Amino acid sequence: MSEAREKPIAPSCERNRDPILEVLRSVFADRAHVLEVGSGTGQHAVHFAEALPDLVWQTSEREEHVPGIRLWLDEAGLDNTPAPLVLDVTQPTWPEQKFDAVFSANTLHIMAWSEVKELFIHLPGVMTADAKLVIYGPFNIDGRFTSPSNAGFDRWLKEQGEHMGIRDLADVDTLAASAGLYRVADHALPANNRCVVWQRRD
Repeated sequence: MSEAREKPIAPSCERNRDPILEVLRSVFADRAHVLEVGSGTGQHAVHFAEALPDLVWQTSEREEHVPGIRLWLDEAGLDNTPAPLVLDVTQPTWPEQKFDAVFSANTLHIMAWSEVKELFIHLPGVMTADAKLVIYGPFNIDGRFTSPSNAGFDRWLKEQGEHMGIRDLADVDTLAASAGLYRVADHALPANNRCVVWQRRD
């Protein structure tokens, strides 16, 4: 008899989930259906969906991470968390469904810059005309690290893979503008991270 698989756990999710939630309570107060790009372990999805029961929280991830997300969703048994979608930002076909909110945490510095570009190329196809985008993670400002710890983190990332690294907010703004999104808020959060909010306009 095979052993039951244990849920994947990311300690950082436990640390950052409540500060992020406080931002989402306000930003997503008028939203109905959010697509989370890069749901990781699924911890964020369960925490946010439980705290925001009027919001349908659609997880998505690369195929190898989907089983772990299912474990979290199945255990929580929430009505507002549909089955996770298999989604790689580089795949040519994205979901046909439209979302009025998109959320992603700790993804831009893991993806290659070419993949970050692909993300923003595809976003308009899954967003309603007035959709909001929230991205959480570390950002550089005006080409500079915002703290010594972020500089050290960036060095560590590049040791793991040359394609990784903390992105400059201005560069992300440029990609967002090309997708019809403009920045409306920038929330400084603990551990030198940020929750940046963009709004779509046709």
